[in-house]
Amino acid sequence: MDLSALEALQKNSKRSYNDQKAIIKKVLAGRAVSCKVCRQPLMFNMANQNQPAKVCCTKGCTDIELDIS
Repeated sequence: MDLSALEALQKNSKRSYNDQKAIIKKVLAGRAVSCKVCRQPLMFNMANQNQPAKVCCTKGCTDIELDIS
């Protein structure tokens, strides 16, 4: 892997992280956000004993697991 490919990967990773962070903020603030794939509304699911907290759509296209400790 050359340096330019590594820089492109880093740039895409940063963008993805920032996009996910913005989505999480909007959903937790109560704003309506749609899944980019299926256009279903994203919702926050609280953590329980079997599953961690996450932001997801009903179909599962978008599934952002949250580390709340």
